[in-house]
Amino acid sequence: MRDIFQTFFNFVGIFFVIYMIGYASFLFLSVVVGSSTLYGLKRRNMLKNELPSDYYIPVSVIVPAHNEAVTIEATVRSLLALQYKVYEIIVVDDGSTDTTADVVREHFHMRHVNRPIQRSLHCQPEEAVYESRSFKVPITLICKRNGGKADSLNMGINASRYPYFLCLDADSVLQSDSLEKIVRPVLEDDRVVAVGGAVRPGNGAELENGRLINYHMPRGLLACMQVLEYDRSFLAARILFDKFNGSIIISGAFGLFKKSVVVAAGGYDVTTMGEDMELVVRLHAFCRENGIPYRIRYATDAICWTQAPEKLRDLCRQRRRWHIGLFQSMTRHRAILANPRYGLVSVISYTYFLLYELFSPYIEVFGVLTMVLASALDFLNVPFMLLYMGIYVAESSILSLTAFFARIHTIDLRLTAGDVLKAVGICAVEVSCLRFILAWVRMTALIGYRKNRARWGTIERREIQVR
Repeated sequence: MRDIFQTFFNFVGIFFVIYMIGYASFLFLSVVVGSSTLYGLKRRNMLKNELPSDYYIPVSVIVPAHNEAVTIEATVRSLLALQYKVYEIIVVDDGSTDTTADVVREHFHMRHVNRPIQRSLHCQPEEAVYESRSFKVPITLICKRNGGKADSLNMGINASRYPYFLCLDADSVLQSDSLEKIVRPVLEDDRVVAVGGAVRPGNGAELENGRLINYHMPRGLLACMQVLEYDRSFLAARILFDKFNGSIIISGAFGLFKKSVVVAAGGYDVTTMGEDMELVVRLHAFCRENGIPYRIRYATDAICWTQAPEKLRDLCRQRRRWHIGLFQSMTRHRAILANPRYGLVSVISYTYFLLYELFSPYIEVFGVLTMVLASALDFLNVPFMLLYMGIYVAESSILSLTAFFARIHTIDLRLTAGDVLKAVGICAVEVSCLRFILAWVRMTALIGYRKNRARWGTIERREIQVR
């Protein structure tokens, strides 16, 4: 029996060494590529270039909202401060039970109109439509029956006037140049059907007229750890995937899409919790199956500031929804796996998300439980295991800090010495402790998920610091 256990633990040990080396190698490559790309852009002054006023595409900005009375005014005001020639703002109130619609109507001087909305995509019916012409761009408020975020986005697409639409969460704000920067890839290449922007936690950021005037690390340690996590993800992995048209996620908080292609592909799927990822994966499939030349890009200098959860309970709810959305997207489009038709999207993107995102919580939790069992049965080489884990945590921490400081430096942010020490001090905690907590949350996410798949989910909001 002891020989059987010894063989089992040896096999598991080899598997985990290979698995962790694979993840560490990918993280290293993505951080190196991401950092070098950012510094290359900075050297060429592309991060400060503005789009010539004679070149633009009209954009409809869609803001789905459900019980966002605390943040919706600041979000819309940030949109009014955008430096862009032609765009419209559409707020879709998805059956809110708070004063979301009242806040928008009162602060932006809206009046009720009888405006028909063509149903290119299925969605719950509108109950009232309001418009405002008191500002430099038209603002539309659509109050509709509750149907979920994807349903609200479909309504916004139906009501939009322009050939491209931008999705923005109601708890997020854009910098004044973000719209022109996320549009730039479309102007450079007419094959582009979607562009993702860089999403950063806005806890600690203060904006005035769409410009960042003050930034510091969030006071809460949980929000600080998410700052490091976001920069590692949005700086590193997404820039790397962008190099070979392999992006299969565009954050629902900030993404630009070509309306005609999205409508032809069927719009947002109202039966999934991860409508943002599912749409992007479906666009890959739709374009390749129909022989449509396309690109899905990532605009690393187009910045959206969003609210990161400051309570562990809220963060767990958010990550649970994300993992369910990942599961739904990958299972519905499983034909992409090992399919030569999809090229590097299949070989690299889908395989990475399958092994290191969808399966990772199960693998990691199983690994920890195996170490506990091996230690109890005296099969574990404790000094070697501690050394191995220490090396992994140290490497991951260094790469996280590299991504974080590269982002800070290349967008000319200034941190105090206290903020720097805070970032350095918590990086190892984020990589080890928080990662394991979220692994457990993600591992249990699929239990009973079908009952709540149409719900928005509730996260405590704070007023956004916008002047």
